Amino acid sequence: MFETLGRFIHRGRKPLLILTLVFAVFSGVYGLGVFGDMKPGGFEDPNSESRKAALLAEEAFPQRAPDAVVVYRSKGRTVDDPAFQKAVVGKISSLPESSVTGAAHYWMTRMPAQVSRDRHATYVAMNLKGGDDNSKEASYKKVKDQLEVEGYETFRGGPVPTGFQAGEQIGEDLAVAEGFSFPVLFLLLVVVFGGLAAASLPLFVGGLSIIGSMAVLRVIAQFTDVSVFAMSLVTILGLAVAIDYGLLIVSRYREELAAGHTGEEALSRTVATAGRTVMVSGITVAVALFGMTFFPFAFLKSMAYGGVAAVVLSVFFSIIALPAALAVMGPKVNALSLRREKGATAPEAKDGGPWFRLAHGLMRRPVAVAVVALAVMLALAVPFLRIDFGANDARQLPDSAEGRQVHNIMERDFEGDGVKSIDALLKLSGDAKSPEQGAALQAYAERLAKVPGAKDARISGVEGTSGRVSVSFDGVAVSSEARDLVNDLREVERPAGSTVYFGGETAVFDDTLDALADVLPWMLLYIAIATYILLFLAFGSVLLPLKAIAMNLLSLSATFGILVWIFQDGHLADLIGFDPTGNIEPNMPIMLFALIFGLSMDYEVFLVSRIREQYDQLGDPTAAVATGLQSIGKLIVSAALLMCVPLAAMATSGVLTMTLFGVGMVIAILLDVAVVRILLVPAVMKLMGRASWWAPGPLQKVYARFGIKEGDAALAEKRPAEERVPVGR
Repeated sequence: MFETLGRFIHRGRKPLLILTLVFAVFSGVYGLGVFGDMKPGGFEDPNSESRKAALLAEEAFPQRAPDAVVVYRSKGRTVDDPAFQKAVVGKISSLPESSVTGAAHYWMTRMPAQVSRDRHATYVAMNLKGGDDNSKEASYKKVKDQLEVEGYETFRGGPVPTGFQAGEQIGEDLAVAEGFSFPVLFLLLVVVFGGLAAASLPLFVGGLSIIGSMAVLRVIAQFTDVSVFAMSLVTILGLAVAIDYGLLIVSRYREELAAGHTGEEALSRTVATAGRTVMVSGITVAVALFGMTFFPFAFLKSMAYGGVAAVVLSVFFSIIALPAALAVMGPKVNALSLRREKGATAPEAKDGGPWFRLAHGLMRRPVAVAVVALAVMLALAVPFLRIDFGANDARQLPDSAEGRQVHNIMERDFEGDGVKSIDALLKLSGDAKSPEQGAALQAYAERLAKVPGAKDARISGVEGTSGRVSVSFDGVAVSSEARDLVNDLREVERPAGSTVYFGGETAVFDDTLDALADVLPWMLLYIAIATYILLFLAFGSVLLPLKAIAMNLLSLSATFGILVWIFQDGHLADLIGFDPTGNIEPNMPIMLFALIFGLSMDYEVFLVSRIREQYDQLGDPTAAVATGLQSIGKLIVSAALLMCVPLAAMATSGVLTMTLFGVGMVIAILLDVAVVRILLVPAVMKLMGRASWWAPGPLQKVYARFGIKEGDAALAEKRPAEERVPVGR
C-alpha cells in the first residue's frame, strides 16, 4: 500500500503541490478567525452539581457570584472618608448597564470583609452582561478602561478579567515562542542535514500543519466550545511533531539517494518505510490524544481537538505533500550544502559505529542495565505519590498581571474573602418567603452552621421557590479540608420536599476531581487497548506492545514525580521563573499523560520499525537491535532535541499552566529517549530474544492479513523469503 502510494505521489507530484498551496492559502485566511471563536476557561464539568447550582443561582437571583472584582486603594484616604465613597460610587454608577448588570460595593453592603485591614482599600464585586464566557469578556473589554478612578490605585481581577489577561499573556507567549522556535529549528536542521534545502522541508510541513489545524479548530468552534488554550497546543505540537516526521522522511529519502536509487524508486522506498512509520506513529499519538474527549471538560476536549488535528495533518502532509516536494526536488534536496562533500553520503555501516557498539555494550549486561535504569526511574517517580491538586486560579498569572495582584491583595490585606463561600441552592416545595418555608430554610442554615469546619451559615437569598444558604469557612477554598467540608455539608438533612445543589469554588473543585476520577480508568483502558492493537498490527508481536506500554507508564511516572518536585514543592522556581502554588491543576496531568504517552510511542515506533526491518533481513534478534539502533539512534536523538526547542520556548511563558506544560514535555521527551529507548529497549529486547517477535498461529494470520506492512518490492535487498525467520519462532 505505502509503496503504491509513493509511486502515485511521484507521478502526480506537481498537481499535489499546487493543491497543497491552495489548501494553505484558504486555511490561512479562514483559520485566522479562530481566535475570535475560542473561549476562556473550560475547567468545569457542565453536568456537575456545582454547575446546576450556578444555573439555579443565575436564574433565581440577579446578584450572582461576581464576574469581576475591582480593588480601589488610596494612600491618603480611608473608606470612611466621604471623598473616597464619592469617587468610587460615582465611577461605578457611571458604568453602562449594557455591560455591567450589577455591582456590590462596601457603601451598599456594609460588609466588613469588603474593607482592608488598614481601611485604605475596598473592592467592588461586579456582574457583567452575557450568558457565556465570551459575551462576558466582550462586556468587560468595553468597560475595563472606564474602571480607573483618578487619584486611586485600581486593580482589575476576578474570573473574567483574569481569564482575559491569561488569554492575552498566552497570545504574547506564543508569538515569542514561534519567533524563537522557527529560526532556531532551522539552524539545528541545517546542522543535522548539512544543507539549507533539506533543512527547510520539515519546517514546510510544520507550517502547513499549524495553518491547517487553525482552520479545523475554527470549524469545530462553530459546533462546540473550544478553549483558548487549544491554540497553544496546536502551535507547539503541530510544529514539534511535523519536525519529527519531516526529519524521518527527508533522512530516509537522502539515504535512498545515497544508495543509488533515483526518481520514483527512491520515493516509493521512502514512503514504504519511513512513510509507514510516520503513519503508525501518528495514529498512535492521535489515539492517545483522542482519549481526552472522554472527559466532560471543555479544556481537555479542546486540547484533544487541537492535538488530533495537528498530528493528523502532520502525518498527512509528511506522507503526501513532503514526498511530492522531494519528488520535484530529486537530488537537489542536497543543494546548498554547507559541507565539503556534495550530496548525501551513504549511511555509516550498520555493523559498526557508535550506536552499534553502544547497543552491544548494553546487551552484554542486559539485567544490570535494566535494573539500574528501572531503579532510577522509580526513584524519580516517588514524589508523584504525594501530588496535591489545586484550582486554575489567578496564581497561574505572573505577579505583574492585575488579576494576580488582586488575588495577592485579597489574601494579604483583607480579613476575610467576602466572595468565598460554599453555597447551598435549594429548590423548595413552596414559596420561599412563606413562614413555613422560611422556617425550614432557617433551620437548615442552622444545621449547616453546626458542621465541623463551617464558620457560619446564613440565608443569602430567597426568590420564588428558590433559596440560597451561604456557608463561610476559614482556610483555602481549594484544599482537601474544604472538599471534606463540602461533602459533610451534603450529608446534612435537607428541608422536606426540597432539592439541594452545592455551588461555589470549593464545590466546583470537588466535582472536578470526582469527574476526573470517574472517567480516568476508562481513558486508560481505551488508550492501552487501542495502542496494543495498533502496535500489534505494526510489528506482529504480542509481547512488544506490552513492553512499550509498560515502559511508557514508567517514563510517565518519573516525569510526574519530577513535576511534583518542581512545581508543587517549588524547587528550581527561581531558575525556571515561576511562583509555586503548592499544588498542581488537575487537568494538566491528564493532558500531559495523553501527550507524553502518544509522543513516547513516536520514538518507540521509530526505533522498533528499524529493528523489525533489520530482523526481517538478518533473522538474528541481537544483531537486529544493534543495527537498528545504529540506523536510527542519531535521528531519534536529533528529533527529540528538535522537538524540545518549541516546548522549551513555551516553558518561558508567564502563565504557570503553560510553563508546567513546556517543562513537563521537555523532561518527558529527554527521559524517554535517553533512558527508555536508548538504554532499556536494547536491554529488554536482548532478554526477550526471539520472543520479542512471537505471536500465536491465529494472530500470525491476523497480522498477515491486516498488518500495517511495507511493500516488499521496495525493499529488494531483504533476505530471500525462504531465509527469513517467520514471526512467532
